[in-house]
Amino acid sequence: MPTFRTAVLILVLAPCLLSAATQPSDQAQQLKSLTLEQLGNLEVTTQSKEPTEVWNTPAAIYVLTADDIRRSGVTSVPDALRLVPGVNVFRVNGSRNWAVGIRGLADQFSRYVLVLIDGRSVYTPLFGGVLWTINNVMLEDIDRIEVIRGPGGTIWGADAVNGVINIITKHSQDTKGSLISAGGGNVDRNTEDFRYGSERDGWTWRAGAFGFVRGPEHHIQNQPEYDWSRDGQAGFRLDHNSGPSEFTFQGDAYWGKFGDAQSLSTYQPPSTFISYQSTNVSGGNLRTRWRRRFDNKSDIYLQAYWSHDHRIGSNFGEERDTYDVDFLHRLPATPHQQFTWGAGIRISPSTTKHTVPTDGFDPADRTESIYSGFLQEELQLVPGRFSLIAGSKLEHNNYTGFEYQPNARLLFTPSDKFSAWASIARAVRIPDRVNEDIHNDIFVRSAGPVFLSLAGNHNLVSERLIAYEGGFRTLVHPRLYLSASGFYNAYRNIIAFGPLKVGSPNVPPFPPGTRLFTVQYINGIHGATDGAEIAPDFQAASFWRIRPGLSYLKVDLHNEPGSTGTLTLTSLRGSSPTYQAFIQSQIDLPHHFEFDQSFRYVDSLPAQKVRAYTTADARLGWNPSRSFSLSITGQNLLQPHHAEFGIDPPPTVSIRRGVYAKLVWSY
Repeated sequence: MPTFRTAVLILVLAPCLLSAATQPSDQAQQLKSLTLEQLGNLEVTTQSKEPTEVWNTPAAIYVLTADDIRRSGVTSVPDALRLVPGVNVFRVNGSRNWAVGIRGLADQFSRYVLVLIDGRSVYTPLFGGVLWTINNVMLEDIDRIEVIRGPGGTIWGADAVNGVINIITKHSQDTKGSLISAGGGNVDRNTEDFRYGSERDGWTWRAGAFGFVRGPEHHIQNQPEYDWSRDGQAGFRLDHNSGPSEFTFQGDAYWGKFGDAQSLSTYQPPSTFISYQSTNVSGGNLRTRWRRRFDNKSDIYLQAYWSHDHRIGSNFGEERDTYDVDFLHRLPATPHQQFTWGAGIRISPSTTKHTVPTDGFDPADRTESIYSGFLQEELQLVPGRFSLIAGSKLEHNNYTGFEYQPNARLLFTPSDKFSAWASIARAVRIPDRVNEDIHNDIFVRSAGPVFLSLAGNHNLVSERLIAYEGGFRTLVHPRLYLSASGFYNAYRNIIAFGPLKVGSPNVPPFPPGTRLFTVQYINGIHGATDGAEIAPDFQAASFWRIRPGLSYLKVDLHNEPGSTGTLTLTSLRGSSPTYQAFIQSQIDLPHHFEFDQSFRYVDSLPAQKVRAYTTADARLGWNPSRSFSLSITGQNLLQPHHAEFGIDPPPTVSIRRGVYAKLVWSY
């Protein structure tokens, strides 16, 4: 309680102390966020792959700018996403696991969210999600993070079910010169960033590297502190703009090791144990993009990338390559309509390695493929005021065959300070290799003995969503910007654990007399979620900005007829908070100082045995010149540690109170 009272006292008194403050310095002005009016004029690309002003975006989009990220004091992208209403972010442990969801259905692999880095998908078909440990971005290189709450399948294809997160890095034109950054604290032990950029003959480029060491979170007494991580990454970006043409070529390589805990079983002798062997990861990617604009509001967009990922741990290993090509052509516009079409192909061969006999994939090798086409028409029903956008993604994948993902969106813009929208869309999530190819035998008890066998299912169909949405955004006053949205999501065929089947195998590798229970994945759950999000942005004074956010979510899921399992159903029902709220305050102090604070409330997660909690972060920054800044951030200040999400194997790891100092020098 003393910590809580102190934090509240600081927040209450700080604005009073500032009433006699001088005007912010030039440096403080340079580092300030966009004005509220500029928020609506900001161009975003995630919703349509075309630069479009926020005012003209018929979707629940939220943009975290580079300055928002800097002033939050976070050390990773998932941490920054806590500042987006409707996004559920939980740190599962310190090294690798984040549960990130949008509008519910959060789990350890972010299965229902498509995550992009500069338009390159980092969604893995292995377990149908995101391994956040290997998808790091130097925070100083991020230009903005665009978050679409709601399905994005029409534009981005399968697996963009509940939302899309696009991490967009800065153009190399904006990163010329040198930058060195170093930091450290009690949890984020040390971080080092280096970047250098230059320009020659119309080409701009940068190269850089960064690394970090993160310590373990809070564990109960006598539990191994396994959740540490050590990671490094190096990369480059090359850009060339010549009139209507834009060209980008970039690449990254990463390597790392993180602590892990896996529950493993053996046949001889039959037993179960927890392995704390670390996991090694490495890989890289190359991406190129070309866009050509024409005078008649048409353009051509072509992107291609290759990525390679290597992972080896105590339970299995994988080598994966992904090749992706995406083409988009927006035809010349008329006063009343514009037509866009496109095509794409993704090929992703992978090889898995069995490190224990009881855990693996059958077959060990598999190649995922997706072939897609895209059609969209934009009709100006009332030019400049009322428009209809309708289209569909048509895909063929190697798991479920042909899929279609249409949407229709209405956009109403009666003025340049107000827009409203409504939409209906269909999205799908296709099965992954775990759902289809996993074979895992788990020893349960010696009397018998008893094994539980988890088996994949090659007869699964895609999970399907029909989403109904609506919202608005408006500049109520030069000091007050407001956006709000509501939704109703209807789900079918959610993949879950099926019923237990009993058998008695008398063949190796099972010991004689084994009693075997088999469970297989099935399309076993249907139901709906509904809710709303509201996100005001208030410029309380020239030196003080306040950004609150509130979201409400109701989950109503049920077993499909004939499905009796409760494990997956209970988890999905109770792993997303009903209410979630935050408030972020940014204060510009005299003498080049900044004081930033944020409070978060997260409702309970019954399925994860996590109680509701409130916590706060605070950051004090000093920017004495354009080339130097120093900051210190306190995270999770209201309690020594708190649980955010469960983990397998248990017990749950609690997230520690942390302090982190950072120095940035650029020239």
